[in-house]
Amino acid sequence: MKNRKIISHKTILIATAGFILGSIFFSGSRKVIHLTSTDRFCASCHVHPQAHSSWKLSTHFDNPSGIKVHCVECHLPPEGRGYIKEKAITGVRDLYGKIFKDSSEFNWQEKSLIEYAINHTYEISCKHCHQNLFPLQLSKDGDEAHLYYTEHDDELHCINCHLQVGHYSKNAVHAKNVSFGTEAKDKEVIFTKPAKITEFEDFTEYIPGTNVKFDMVAIPGGTFQMGSSPDQKAGQPNERPVRKTELSPFFIARTEVTWDEYLSFYNATSSEGRTTGQSKKQSNDPDAITGATPPWGAPGQGWGMGTRPAITMTYHAAETYCKWLSKVTGKKYRLPTEAEWEYACRGGTTGPYFFEGEPKDFKEKGGFGKIFTKSNDEIYQYINFIGSEIGKTIESGEVKANPFGLQNMAGNVAEFCRDWYAPNAYEQYNKDMLINPVGPEKGTEHVIRGGSFKSRAEDVRCASRDYTKTEKWLLTDPQMPKSIWWYSDCNHIGFRVVCEGKAKAKDEVKIKVKSDQ
Repeated sequence: MKNRKIISHKTILIATAGFILGSIFFSGSRKVIHLTSTDRFCASCHVHPQAHSSWKLSTHFDNPSGIKVHCVECHLPPEGRGYIKEKAITGVRDLYGKIFKDSSEFNWQEKSLIEYAINHTYEISCKHCHQNLFPLQLSKDGDEAHLYYTEHDDELHCINCHLQVGHYSKNAVHAKNVSFGTEAKDKEVIFTKPAKITEFEDFTEYIPGTNVKFDMVAIPGGTFQMGSSPDQKAGQPNERPVRKTELSPFFIARTEVTWDEYLSFYNATSSEGRTTGQSKKQSNDPDAITGATPPWGAPGQGWGMGTRPAITMTYHAAETYCKWLSKVTGKKYRLPTEAEWEYACRGGTTGPYFFEGEPKDFKEKGGFGKIFTKSNDEIYQYINFIGSEIGKTIESGEVKANPFGLQNMAGNVAEFCRDWYAPNAYEQYNKDMLINPVGPEKGTEHVIRGGSFKSRAEDVRCASRDYTKTEKWLLTDPQMPKSIWWYSDCNHIGFRVVCEGKAKAKDEVKIKVKSDQ
């Protein structure tokens, strides 16, 4: 009995001590968790230098209600929903960055884009605070947008539309940009007549009624092998089989269509207060061509406009621009076929690029890779791609031209082509020699070529093919129906124009099979 009492007392003593120590540990842990979850602590440890200041300018900090949303309320899940685990992961990552990385070398502009921000904000946290998506004060546009979100919540994240609420950015404000293009309207008119073509040679086009001009390069007709051969390891099935192709001479723009060029069209054809303009019918009268409605937000992304490539406009907008340009210049301007685009990009070369090198040579390199493998300096001279770490578009003069004298054919922005897209397009042609091929007669999406500043080395090859993703790129457009002029979720697409020469000799070849995505 005595032993039992002793054991019982010992058990109670041990349990009591354990409880006290556990309580102290738990209390201390809670205190540590609290101290390391404050806004001040986040600001002291975080490696992003603009994070704290942009938070204070946001509606999560500066708002009529006076309610301040703290860092952890967005960047961690709610307590009890994986909070401790994600806090530990985030803390280790940020502490590692603080100690071992130089934040001045990071491309913060690139990391502030939606593609990166979406990985550091929890959807469950947004819904935890905003449980009612249809409050009484919500506008009609907001009501429609939130209804669309509830029907597509598997594809959308709250910050697709509300990127600026946590860290303010003047370029992310989701509102109609009624002043878009007004600066270009005030520029002095210099050119009254378009260029006159007398010979098949390079020329400079002048847009009448503006001070805007651009260079066109004469591309001689010829024969080339379109696509990538099986021995090219980076080649994809949609680039095969290789097809011998003959093209007539044509002119192609030295650079992508710039903002200066596109705004000449926008200001000549758009009008403030115009309705959403969903009709795709166009008049043959250039003064009656229906142009784009004002965009939502800042299409230029805050990167600058001028001679940077125009971006975020839809395929329909690019096509309409070409029709307008044809009317005001009296020439036949259009988008290039993908055969013309690849021929122009190659510039007479036959490798993956129009310069020496293989995709494996230009992939991102870590420590030893930088020492023992080929330098990326060669590709950086010609292409703005993800390896360049620029994270945005550049002007044409910042890279070297290809053998035809064309700039940014690969990288920078992907470019629309005239063809409907079909993954097996090359298989569908039934001739050994293709003459001026123009792709399938029908389709749902169009070919894009060249890759962009977001693309990997293998995706900026001459033969690389891609296609538009219209529905995906319009997910966060607040308008119902969706805009036919502006992509809401695509900042890496542009285009360049082709002008048909007088020597269009042979019949174009079409694929008479409907493309199948």
